[in-house]
Amino acid sequence: MKFSSVCVIGMGYIGLPTASMFASKGIQVTGVDTNARVITALQAGKAHIAEPGLQEHLLNALHSGRLAVSTEVVSAEAFIIAVPTPFYDDKQADLRAVVAASQSIVPHLRRGNLVILESTSPPRTTVDIVAPILEKSGLKVGADFLLAYSPERVLPGRILQELVENPRVIGGVDPASAEAGRDLYQTFVQGEIILTDATTAEMVKLMENTFRDINIAVANEFSRLADAFNVDIWEAISIANRHPRVNILRPGVGVGGHCIDVDPWFLVEAAPESARLIKAARGINDSQPAFVAKHIQSIARGLEGKTIAFLGLAFKPDVDDVRESPAVALARHLVSAGARVLAYEPLKPGANLQDIEQVEHLEEALAEAHLVVLGVAHGAFKALNPAEMRLKTKAEWVYDAVNAWDKHAWEAAGFQFYGLARKH
Repeated sequence: MKFSSVCVIGMGYIGLPTASMFASKGIQVTGVDTNARVITALQAGKAHIAEPGLQEHLLNALHSGRLAVSTEVVSAEAFIIAVPTPFYDDKQADLRAVVAASQSIVPHLRRGNLVILESTSPPRTTVDIVAPILEKSGLKVGADFLLAYSPERVLPGRILQELVENPRVIGGVDPASAEAGRDLYQTFVQGEIILTDATTAEMVKLMENTFRDINIAVANEFSRLADAFNVDIWEAISIANRHPRVNILRPGVGVGGHCIDVDPWFLVEAAPESARLIKAARGINDSQPAFVAKHIQSIARGLEGKTIAFLGLAFKPDVDDVRESPAVALARHLVSAGARVLAYEPLKPGANLQDIEQVEHLEEALAEAHLVVLGVAHGAFKALNPAEMRLKTKAEWVYDAVNAWDKHAWEAAGFQFYGLARKH
């Protein structure tokens, strides 16, 4: 099955790269987003997402005439839903964007069309929520139009590369839908394409991120135990990982982003009695920022009236994404403990986060700091010279929450050095 037109709904971290990728292969693409400012920026040729290669891809797609952007859904042979799926305060999935996107397709749905949900969703979202909405068009799923689920499985900072190279899972409501999805993604995907049913594909996505979340939770719990036993967790992990069947991950401030710390809750919501380990792991990782904050508070002998230069707000190194960031949670805990936190995030200077005081330059954060906290291991932060930092701040202490700095180098520069379960 060949496709000449695609409408991608959602111009975020997945939808925009996907749209530009299809356009680069000769397909006529319309990218849709309800945020008028995003559409205005894209129409001006400005990617609102910092991702290697994306700006060039966007410009090429726009200049070729194969990519148009709009706030309105248009008719196409295939529709891709790539909208956010956060959760409510009670950890229940917020599927309002998926519902709205599905509803927006209904007036444009025609016989033979393909609809693909890419948004990470609880099991059975495709068959129990999306399909009934689309059938309000008067067409029947499977008989009149095709429907599939195909989750994104890419790493921020490598999205364009991994969209092409990573294996792609496509779950159809029937075999014909899965095969149509394969035909569409083969336009640019070079990795293996695995066909299954829609609900299995939904669960595969959740299992992948939940597996990582549980393993990070073990590492974070090990860090707490190491702190209690006065053990350097990084040395202990290094030694343990020499066992041929052991691979303990890195502890840190917590788990963030729009995947690993969100997706496990979808399984807990769907089957709470069968997801007890998953829920326990989530509890550990969600509480890790508070644990680190208490450690910092203890080291500083209280934070009331103290100023902290806080380096990094992104959810992981060298990306601009601050969604569900544990570094943001840590900064807020430090503010709640009485500190004035001056946060410097070079990749997202205008994040406009509630309760977070951001500065545009590192020097602004350092000028009045009593304590420097490294919350994210950005390459620019790892490269900081301790001797040069000594000249820029009167801070007595530095705290490395992510094991990115050399303890001896910072101590040689005159700082008192601390870190998460660090001795060396």
